[in-house]
Amino acid sequence: MRVSISTLGCPKNVVDSERLVRSLLSRGVPVVDDPRAADILVVNTCGFIRDAKEESIGEVLRLAEIKNSSGAKRLVVIGCLAERYREELIKEIPEIDVIWGVGKEGEVVEYCEQLAKGRGQESRDGEGAARGTLNSSYAYLKIAEGCDKRCTFCVIPSIRGRFRSFKPDVILSEAEQHIKNGIREIILIAQDITSYGKGLKGYNLLSLLRDLTSLSGEFYIRLLYLYPTGIKDELIGFIATNDRILKYLDIPLQHSEDRILRLMGRSGTKRAYRDLLRRLRQDIPDIALRTTFIVGFPTETEEEFKHLIDFIEEIGFDRLGVFKYSREEGTYAGRLKGHIPEKVKQRRYDEIMRRQALISLTKNRELIGRRFRAIIDGVDRGVAIARLYSHAPEVDGVVVIEDKQRAIKTGDLVDVEIVEADVYDLKAVLVDPSP
Repeated sequence: MRVSISTLGCPKNVVDSERLVRSLLSRGVPVVDDPRAADILVVNTCGFIRDAKEESIGEVLRLAEIKNSSGAKRLVVIGCLAERYREELIKEIPEIDVIWGVGKEGEVVEYCEQLAKGRGQESRDGEGAARGTLNSSYAYLKIAEGCDKRCTFCVIPSIRGRFRSFKPDVILSEAEQHIKNGIREIILIAQDITSYGKGLKGYNLLSLLRDLTSLSGEFYIRLLYLYPTGIKDELIGFIATNDRILKYLDIPLQHSEDRILRLMGRSGTKRAYRDLLRRLRQDIPDIALRTTFIVGFPTETEEEFKHLIDFIEEIGFDRLGVFKYSREEGTYAGRLKGHIPEKVKQRRYDEIMRRQALISLTKNRELIGRRFRAIIDGVDRGVAIARLYSHAPEVDGVVVIEDKQRAIKTGDLVDVEIVEADVYDLKAVLVDPSP
């Protein structure tokens, strides 16, 4: 009885699927990459915004078709979309056999194990692999679940519940296992990692970073999803002085204008954001700053959008993502008047992406001739795909290295010199380490 797992959405879902794979393999239930070769089809869905919901529904329908045509026995739907729309999914997609929401990996494992025993087949441990855990240079490490922020556009708190910090010993144990498995980059994730420590007496994100960076091995730590007002001086100082913390921060700002930020339920102001970003660049030389913005929030005026553009160009973010506002049922923002037409949202989205492309190209060209440490993510026929500290996997660009003379492999740390640059990606050559 073989299981395939399809994962949609954010890295937090990736972590949940990875844990599910490890649990299945430890119980002797084989996991395969190809759903056509599986008996149980599991899809871990996302329900954050409309596009994510449509993608998740499309994947469920694709797997339902595979189930009907290939003889697979079960279709299991889990995750955020299943949490929000359980009854609707069961009604509209009769091929679904079992549906669970968030945090039900244990139930899924038990279900699959019981089916395997029912078939009476002998399972072999280790068939297949989970993306991001085996044969990979990096691994996501989720340090908390849920969210206590009340952003008016977001449904995450209603799906994943209140913010809950995971126990430090569990996190450290998982990190040690990743390092033992050869992982070079451990990526800390949560809806807001700056809130880590809630519910833990006298232990916070800084405490966790001190413990993680003291572990033995050759590895780095990347920090994703820091709430801007949660970044304090002591944390900045630690990031600046600890070589194991990659000088890259993902700080979703969502907007620059104070009126829109208040409507969004976001703490902070344009002035506070500007001061924080300047402080980070002053105290952490060469830091790479990534953010996300939402365009087309209800009542956003052309003038406010223009000011957002001005802010983006003033700061010059190294990496930037944009979402078109998605009206979600059950949210305060969804009940506001003054919703922006889709054509206007698309125009504003395109304008920001065009401006950011110019910023990105300029910054990338400034790297030509400079040398960096890079991590190898994969090698094929003498061409390696690598990343610098300024590239988070799956969301940022990559570094392409052509070298058929040296034997490099996934997970290697190499020294490179940048020789070409485009809007997102770089081309480099291997160089000898600096003395």
